[in-house]
Amino acid sequence: MRRENLTSMSEFLLLGLSIQPEQQGMFFALFLGVYLTTVLANLLIMLLIRLDSRFHTPMYFFLSHLAFSDISLSSTTVPKMLMNMQAQQQSISYVGCVSQMYFFVLFGCLDNFLLAVMAYDRYVAICHPLSYIIVMREELCIWLVGGSWFFCCVHALLHTLLLVQLSFCADNTIFHFFCDLTALLKLSCSDISLNKLVIFTEGGMLFILPLSSILGSYIRIGTSVLKGPSAKRFLKIFSTCGSHLFVVSLYYGTLAGVYFFSSLRNSSDKDIIASVIYTIVTPMLNPFIYSLRNRDIKEALEIFVKRVNFLK
Repeated sequence: MRRENLTSMSEFLLLGLSIQPEQQGMFFALFLGVYLTTVLANLLIMLLIRLDSRFHTPMYFFLSHLAFSDISLSSTTVPKMLMNMQAQQQSISYVGCVSQMYFFVLFGCLDNFLLAVMAYDRYVAICHPLSYIIVMREELCIWLVGGSWFFCCVHALLHTLLLVQLSFCADNTIFHFFCDLTALLKLSCSDISLNKLVIFTEGGMLFILPLSSILGSYIRIGTSVLKGPSAKRFLKIFSTCGSHLFVVSLYYGTLAGVYFFSSLRNSSDKDIIASVIYTIVTPMLNPFIYSLRNRDIKEALEIFVKRVNFLK
């Protein structure tokens, strides 16, 4: 098979979503609706947190960064997918493809870390409420978020630099709806053993550590609540933590299925469906699970709507 260097390719073809022509309008409207919901809901959360001084606390500080990360993660893939569906053109430039992969890895990693930080924040608030202000001081919150950004930028840069060193076969067809790392590795004619090693070691560590922190925090929360005498408090915390764990399970389960349990040499429709879940569905669910179900957020939203109507 003829080999050709990646840098000599001007574009790739994205053929991940197998949609019949008569169904494209329906799926376009569906994905557009989900994307707009994701962006508007997260923007609303960021705006409310910014405008209301009640939300100038560690929990909402983390939520605002998660909202930004979710908007960015979804915006990395969905607009280009919608453009390709509408224009009947599945191409993406080489620079656009590499850039898309970098930012997707970056914001996917950032979501991992922020979910872990938020779980720890809830653990301190529920299990050590008297020490919460001392433990979750402003300096620590900034370090946690800043450290998450730093490690995720380095993580994304590492995989990007390893990718651009590869040679690719003449076929430039990516069997995915965006430039996913595993999908690009399937096109390579080079030895990808180093890339796979980094995915399973460095990537695995950045996957397992946040997940372990999340599970550990919620286990300790559950243990603490079970010791308490209040059944009402137990039901309230169980409802909140249960919904959080549902989204975490959905996100991490599909992520693990794509990057650690699927073959890098064989494309799979299941991988594409899993990718839709963690790139499109979970960023839409996060604002509703973590923020918009919150009573204080609901009250702030009602006040905000009344002010807007008053100005009209």
